[in-house]
Amino acid sequence: MKLSDPVSVLQTLVRCPSVTPEEGGALSALEAMLTPLGFAVERMTGHTDGTPDVENLYARLGTSGPHLMFAGHTDVVPPGNAASWRHPPFSGEIADGLLFGRGAVDMKGGIACFIAALARLLDKGFTLPGSVSLLITGDEEGPGVNGTDKLLQWAKARGEQWDAALVGEPTNPDALGDMIKVGRRGSLTGRLTVTGTQGHVAYPHLADNPLRAMTAMLDALMGEPLDHGTDLFPPSNLEVTSVDTGNAATNVIPESVSATFNIRFNDLWSEETLKDELATRLNRAATDERLRPGRDPARFSLEWLGRVSPVFLTRNERLSGSLAAAVEAVTGRRPKLSTTGGTSDARFIKNYCPVVEFGLVGQTMHKVDEHVPVADLEMLTEIYSHFIERWFALADAR
Repeated sequence: MKLSDPVSVLQTLVRCPSVTPEEGGALSALEAMLTPLGFAVERMTGHTDGTPDVENLYARLGTSGPHLMFAGHTDVVPPGNAASWRHPPFSGEIADGLLFGRGAVDMKGGIACFIAALARLLDKGFTLPGSVSLLITGDEEGPGVNGTDKLLQWAKARGEQWDAALVGEPTNPDALGDMIKVGRRGSLTGRLTVTGTQGHVAYPHLADNPLRAMTAMLDALMGEPLDHGTDLFPPSNLEVTSVDTGNAATNVIPESVSATFNIRFNDLWSEETLKDELATRLNRAATDERLRPGRDPARFSLEWLGRVSPVFLTRNERLSGSLAAAVEAVTGRRPKLSTTGGTSDARFIKNYCPVVEFGLVGQTMHKVDEHVPVADLEMLTEIYSHFIERWFALADAR
């Protein structure tokens, strides 16, 4: 395999069936690629009771600073019905200028391009004026508890420090060069439960339908916007994802109802201020008598689910500026700096060093027939190559 060829590298990775949390041979393939380039490669397994163990990889080239990290994941989502694919999901086949396979875009393609970029630089005699590390996990598409978070802790305990990080997630909406992610919205999930009194629907005065109170409380959560956004963040939004009474009968008023919701919030909020705002709204709505005239305030409880992802914004000109310049040099397009989209493992990395994200076009990620244009692989490799040179050059200029 020619490591400076992103197509060959990507085909090797796609042919590893590394559906979360299976390693599928992907990390072993990376180890076989990185070792000849001079990387010191180590593997660690993340473990948390009640969750599957996850294999991870950390590789470092160089021993001095400045230190640039490239982060990514080799795990992929399941392919679904393989018969629905034009080409087998783990074949890496090329047809009509497109490379097909699960993970081609999200995000084995980004990893392949970074390795190829570095290999090209080394082939032409580039002397690395510091260190480059690859931090690769196997559970970004899963629970995210045994991957990047634990790998960062493990590496830091061994004395690793980084000056900046690039995550190779697919960040471009339509064309390569559209967008660099310089932050992410926070994510907070809650479950609201309203308790009433069970009874016969024909005798509602003998019962207290909790759905009446729930209607007012959901209106309180969603009726008034949380905010109107900031310069770099869209408005925060709350989406109700389920409402459940567990009641199969049509003539029974249920005893209780639960609703689950998720909020993606911007930098106008912290976890604490957002929780306070929601509690204020719910307490006010609990006394709303429009649907429950003459009733006592509704009885409710609010439970926070899972781990909260905090909002963050990276302001580091050396990092975002050198990447934007590299993108423009190759594509002729000045990328937009954005915080849109879901969360990523950058939420863990931002606790250790400035981090931005840039990768392939994301239109086919997680879909049947996920694919990437071969031409995009070549362009992204050139972008990464320019970026590495520019980022280290700015370090020398300081």
